[in-house]
Amino acid sequence: MALIQSSRFLRNALALDAAACAATGLLLTFGADALSGLLGFPAEFLRGAGLVLLPCAAALAFFAGRVRLPRLAVYAVIGINILWVADSVLILVAGWFTPSTLGIAFVLAQAAAVAIVTELEVIGLKRSVSDAAGAEAALR
Repeated sequence: MALIQSSRFLRNALALDAAACAATGLLLTFGADALSGLLGFPAEFLRGAGLVLLPCAAALAFFAGRVRLPRLAVYAVIGINILWVADSVLILVAGWFTPSTLGIAFVLAQAAAVAIVTELEVIGLKRSVSDAAGAEAALR
């Protein structure tokens, strides 16, 4: 398993992702009934999305606290975020729901936020050093 020495930048991006997932997850899980009418999505859909985000937030917080990470874990986070953005757009164009204008704005805003955090994670990954390179540098 290829490990990296995660950069401070990557750990901060993962922590930001964790905080955003936790906040959005809690909002959607516990506010689904109130948000449903405002956003135009079924409460069960909003609650389900919130419940998906909570374990993701826990995993991201775990990763954010680690100096050494499996490179594949970071790739998985980035890939899942890209999938989240694509699914957000799909929800709006597929016609499965009839969201309100506020609902459309909410979906687009959170998708944009996820895209930005994902880009920060990519930058952080590029700033990280593989364990092999780190060990080689230590020998010099």
